[in-house]
Amino acid sequence: MTETMRLNVPLNALRAFEAAARHLSIKGAAAEIGVTPSAVSHQLRILEELLGVELMRRVGPRLELTESGQVLAPELTAGFSRIVGAVGALKNERKLGPLRLSMLPTFAVHWLSPRLTTYPFARSGFELLISTTQAAVDLSAGVADAAVRHGRGVWPGVLAEPLFEETVALLGKPDWALQDEATLRETIGHANLFLSQHRRENFERWNETLPGGPIKPGAITIVDSAGIGLKAAIDGAGLTLAGTEIAAWDIAAGRLSLLLGHKVPANAGYYLCFPPALERDRRIRNVRAWMLDEAKKAENLASEEHS
Repeated sequence: MTETMRLNVPLNALRAFEAAARHLSIKGAAAEIGVTPSAVSHQLRILEELLGVELMRRVGPRLELTESGQVLAPELTAGFSRIVGAVGALKNERKLGPLRLSMLPTFAVHWLSPRLTTYPFARSGFELLISTTQAAVDLSAGVADAAVRHGRGVWPGVLAEPLFEETVALLGKPDWALQDEATLRETIGHANLFLSQHRRENFERWNETLPGGPIKPGAITIVDSAGIGLKAAIDGAGLTLAGTEIAAWDIAAGRLSLLLGHKVPANAGYYLCFPPALERDRRIRNVRAWMLDEAKKAENLASEEHS
């Protein structure tokens, strides 16, 4: 087996010497790498002690490289140049490549997917690589460039741009909404409510504030996401409590209807989240602008329908 190569001198000391050798100046090296001149001198002393050779000497007011310094300096310059080139290429590849966008499955299926017909995929800076997960991916670790998260907009280590706040309502088959309230309450009393595990408090608040008194579904089935509840309601298996903004496309298409006309704030919303380092990334700005525009269109449509 090949023995792993190990550097037996500090990288900072090599970097200080390489900069000082190019500038032939301690001050010039210090300015380049962002430390004090004394810190550069200290690193040079450490390197010379570890290598057991003199690398630079002062001749009058000038610094000169020794014979050993002349051998080492160009090799280090070439090595650091390769490192800078590799890192720069990787950064450019990420900036020019598709935006890796993670999101909740419910958001992807019920909000994003129906609107993708308006997304300008062919335009530069709008390329996407979409993935879905119930978990909040670690953006600081580079798992994704950005993510759409649901909550109150506070997550450590990331910036969170609000897309839209959410209201929740009871949703079911469109023909149920045609029933008078007494008949509908009776229908609900025999129906299965598919309730996301994350919507329990929302349902309690919705039910407690329901005009005419709370309802009691025939059964309540707890599911792990609002998306499952929406699909069950669309398929006619029962009803669900979900965000009206997420369900807006299905409501407009006649697959779902608002039941009992009662909505309450979810005290949460959807946010586009990304690391601070990507705040000026044009791909982030492009996706954010498009999502906000689509959310505004949906808000205006909902206002027209209720006016």
